[in-house]
Amino acid sequence: MSIPAPRTSPLVGLGITTPVLAAPMAGGPTTAALVTAAARSGGMGFLAAGYKTAEQLHQQITEVRAAAQVFGVNLFAPNPLAVDPAEYRRYAEALRPLAERYGVELPPAPVEDDDHWEQKLDLLRGDPVPVVSFTFAIPSRQVIDSLRSRGSIVAATVTNAAEARAATDAGVDMLAVQGYAAGGHSATLTPSRFPEPIPTAVLVAMIQDASRLPVIAAGGLAAPAQVAAVIHSGAQAVMVGTALLRTSESGASAAHRAAVADRSSETVLTRAFTGRPARGIRNQFIDAYDTVAPSGYPAVHHLTSPIRKAAAAAGDPESVHLWAGTGYQQAATGQAADVLRTLAGSL
Repeated sequence: MSIPAPRTSPLVGLGITTPVLAAPMAGGPTTAALVTAAARSGGMGFLAAGYKTAEQLHQQITEVRAAAQVFGVNLFAPNPLAVDPAEYRRYAEALRPLAERYGVELPPAPVEDDDHWEQKLDLLRGDPVPVVSFTFAIPSRQVIDSLRSRGSIVAATVTNAAEARAATDAGVDMLAVQGYAAGGHSATLTPSRFPEPIPTAVLVAMIQDASRLPVIAAGGLAAPAQVAAVIHSGAQAVMVGTALLRTSESGASAAHRAAVADRSSETVLTRAFTGRPARGIRNQFIDAYDTVAPSGYPAVHHLTSPIRKAAAAAGDPESVHLWAGTGYQQAATGQAADVLRTLAGSL
């Protein structure tokens, strides 16, 4: 049976005039100012709820609402990947000399949490936002319906056709299709494996064949021609993150900005920092620990976090995660709204 043609994007009803959006980047790079700038460009941005408490997220929502009516919030949906306790201890021991160098303590036992999942859901049900998206897992239909009933457009992040079908069956309004070239964590629902190396435009076309839902595409989109190619392949909008890391509104650390500006390295997929696949600029930490890091999220994330925070504070790019997509060398400085408009220039 043939799949019906994709529906018109529900984002059109929000008054979006430019289909180039600011992706959520958890851990600091996404700021309220960056999301507001995306709205000024005619598009919209997503606040990154990952690694925040519900109270911290509420503060950011309040800040954005004061300047922009159209925005989204992205949540990490629980999809724990349990770490083997013996492997955890082995990795902790391997990291100990680096931890001692920075004067930090490592968690002696695995920390498994759900990133304040229920509290954030309660917040978004009680204080609805225009768009809610999920990464790492597809929530239950009950969760999705509870947000849709309050007026939020709901999107799920997927990395292949099977995930797209599952998200469609769960009742979401849109799919955020993430290609393997994307910076930061892969949204794969099977984090014990790396995502398949399928170009984003090809992946969009594959998912259009698997689902009737409209698509926001992301992954390695760093130039106007790349954005246009993905739109022409069937996406109703695109999201960019790495392209905004050096902008004035970015909250990326000095070490992160410097690494993106350096342009002399390459990006690789690794689980060394967090225990699940993520793409970043290759550095000494990846070279030293990529082959010995176990799978396990969020336990490995919490294990390496003290080292990464200390390295960032010291301005040391060699021991911090430098999340970036394959097109990071084209990331420009300036105002975020100008960068987004430039990327839309070939549409």
